[in-house]
Amino acid sequence: MESAEVVRGLWDRMQARDWAGVGELLAEDLVVEWPVSGERILGRENYVRINAEYPEGWTIRVLRIVAHGDEVVSEVEVPHTGMGVHRVASFWSVREGRIARAREYWSELGSDPSPEWRAPYVQRV
Repeated sequence: MESAEVVRGLWDRMQARDWAGVGELLAEDLVVEWPVSGERILGRENYVRINAEYPEGWTIRVLRIVAHGDEVVSEVEVPHTGMGVHRVASFWSVREGRIARAREYWSELGSDPSPEWRAPYVQRV
């Protein structure tokens, strides 16, 4: 499986709540960093459990996946019925057909207010 397909499969399996299938795409010694919240997740099982235990009400919409060899970037939108709409930019490293490392930047749409001084230069979305 090509690296982009591994990442696409990860998002598809998460959407399906196929946690065993998610685990199949991850290296046992997986390391995932979430710089925005200041967390590092060590190991396949911890990453799967964090995602499996996240409160229900969410869906996943893959906006884009770009790959260069074993390095893959994905942009995903995750609307949640009770927590708003989140976007995540993820940087994946695939090794031997499994995700070995990642850095994910999760943010909630509109959570970082635009300062007034930029108003003449931007269009609100």
